[in-house]
Amino acid sequence: MAVVTAVLYAAADGGNSKTDVVLGDTDGRILSRVTGPTTSPHAVGLPAALAQLAELVGKARAVAPDRPLAQLSVYVAGADLPVEVERLNAEVGALGLAERVTVDNDLFALLRAGTAEPDAVGVVCGAGINAVGRRADGATSRFPALGQLTGDWGGGQHLAALALYHAARDEDGRGPATALTDAVRLHFGRSTVEDVSIALHLGELPAGRLDELSQVLFTVAAAGDPVASRVVRRQADEIEALVRVAAGRLGLLDQRYTVVLGGGVLTARHPQLHDDVAARVGALSPHAALTVLDAPPVAGAALLALDALHGAPCPPGLEAAVRRGIPL
Repeated sequence: MAVVTAVLYAAADGGNSKTDVVLGDTDGRILSRVTGPTTSPHAVGLPAALAQLAELVGKARAVAPDRPLAQLSVYVAGADLPVEVERLNAEVGALGLAERVTVDNDLFALLRAGTAEPDAVGVVCGAGINAVGRRADGATSRFPALGQLTGDWGGGQHLAALALYHAARDEDGRGPATALTDAVRLHFGRSTVEDVSIALHLGELPAGRLDELSQVLFTVAAAGDPVASRVVRRQADEIEALVRVAAGRLGLLDQRYTVVLGGGVLTARHPQLHDDVAARVGALSPHAALTVLDAPPVAGAALLALDALHGAPCPPGLEAAVRRGIPL
């Protein structure tokens, strides 16, 4: 009978809508992967988030229930403020799931999934928007990411709301003419934009369907509509600002570093937004490399767990094995 010498770890990526957990070992094998509801404390509260995390880790460990976990690395939406990160590390540690526990914001998993380079900035533009940066010496840069309370602008939900906003103002005469008006009413099969707004207000259209207008906005902008195009440019402004500030705080603007773009709005590679962002990053930091995330963030969480176990970035061969074992 073979002697098992590889050490086990578990890694979790807890986004706003779901949580992805993997169980792996220090030989690069991925032993299991489970997906469940969000474990973001902002979404479900801390007690429910902890209970859900423990349940998912338990399911992932079912393939090796008697072997101890040396490391549990959890990257979760809602770990934005230092006090939140500190509390989450204490509370997850108290669950007794592993010998060592690391908890931090889910953007660090996205960043690690996007690049192994130690100097990097990650921007996520999905439902919301945020950014983080890291430097080879361990220094990081982050934002509170509390929405309008902390000056945030953009993300898919915001863009969708703006599509409806501009359509409504065109229709009733308060704003400039825009092709968004016809696009919005036709998307929902209604006679007017006002009918769409009232249906959303009364619940005749599920509130979540408003988010569909983010794609409508990009389609209308790509056709040359000036109002929609102005919104897309404004989103590029914000992404540029996040990169500028995150990289600037770390002294990277004139250095070689990698910018990772993630989240549904950016991974869709809408040409009008992507090409603008690429040009802006090139002008801002001529030595920077730009990449769009093509791996699941939980792969980054797994690699961070292995980095922690190694006390340094894990060997390239081990990283390659993990990436193969966790497909998008």
